[in-house]
Amino acid sequence: MKKIFQIYADSYRGLSSASWMLAIVMLINRSGSMVLPFLGVYMTNKLGFKDEQTGYVLACFGVGSIIGTTLGGWVTDKIGNYKVQYLSLLGSIPVFIMLPHFTSVVSLALMMLLQSAVSEMFRPANSVAITMYAKPENITRAFSLNRMAVNLGFSIGPAMGGILAAISYALLFYVNATAAFLAAIVFIYFFRGRKTNKELLLEQEGVESINEVDEKNTRSPYKDKLFLVYSLFCTLYSIAFLQLLSTLPIFYKKAGGLNEVEIGLVLGYSGLIIFITEMLFVYLAERFFSIRQTIYYGVLISALGYGMLALDHSIITIYVSMTILCISEMLAMPFTSTVTAMRAGSKNKGSYMGVNGLTFAIGFIISPILGTKIATHFGYEILWSATALLVIIAAVGLNYSVKRMINEE
Repeated sequence: MKKIFQIYADSYRGLSSASWMLAIVMLINRSGSMVLPFLGVYMTNKLGFKDEQTGYVLACFGVGSIIGTTLGGWVTDKIGNYKVQYLSLLGSIPVFIMLPHFTSVVSLALMMLLQSAVSEMFRPANSVAITMYAKPENITRAFSLNRMAVNLGFSIGPAMGGILAAISYALLFYVNATAAFLAAIVFIYFFRGRKTNKELLLEQEGVESINEVDEKNTRSPYKDKLFLVYSLFCTLYSIAFLQLLSTLPIFYKKAGGLNEVEIGLVLGYSGLIIFITEMLFVYLAERFFSIRQTIYYGVLISALGYGMLALDHSIITIYVSMTILCISEMLAMPFTSTVTAMRAGSKNKGSYMGVNGLTFAIGFIISPILGTKIATHFGYEILWSATALLVIIAAVGLNYSVKRMINEE
């Protein structure tokens, strides 16, 4: 037991106060993230949308994510991550407040596009901030700490969201707005007046690196062919993974017979287990596996998590499946972000992290549309079998592309 506690302590050692504060801001923001996991249930149950209509509205969230992450990455390189983060947090507040007043398919789809465009500008700016405030040897753990905060918030949010949804779905939107406001206040208070991007980079990379116009600093991620191949396979994984936020809650409701509170508990369980164990998994993976191996095995294991749902949808299977998907997420996602950060230079990190965010934004478009269509026309068994196959393809492709990029470096 003492050895386990020592490993936990070692996994947190060396992380800066700024890294912790970025995680706290993320925790506050994500603790209010009750809307997205329940959007599918909200639209099908409360608004009476058909499954395919729900898929199209959720896809508009993905379109907005593409706009937000692309614009956010570009603007971050121009004006810095601080301004982009607080503007995104503050800008999302009025949109959340207005959302419950839009109840038609078209109007809600447009509002979801706007909401995600504003809120997703935060993602690449936040990722850049993580790389700037962490020591180079701690970047993966800094990403993991941030994700740990996301998942602790995600364990609190959906669990509370299930209770609030049973009272009124409108409360989900209002609490989300409140959390964004509190996160903005804490972020501005701590990071306002701190060292500029240039000063931080001078400390971390040296004057020579800042002034040097090398290939990494001038290369566009959109012209980096090997990175684009890598991003393609990240997108395939995101299409599979994001069933968690689109089709999977609907499956829990219709096939598993779970109510809103029970769905919230399952999703809250996923956030809690990641919060408790992710830093430990990342620390052990760094010690015993290469980045390439960790990503490969991390992505591959989710095929089992989805595949088993094709055979059974009892409550035990649902929780076992969710546990496996959590392990996959913990092993794959921090390291895919690290690969992106390593591929970028000091002056184009925003653009590269923006492309990294695009892989999820595209997944948000394709995943709900494809998932709901397959479920509607062929059934959930075919959906989960196809998702497992997609994950296997993604794992093989990521293994190949990461190996090529590492060799190229």
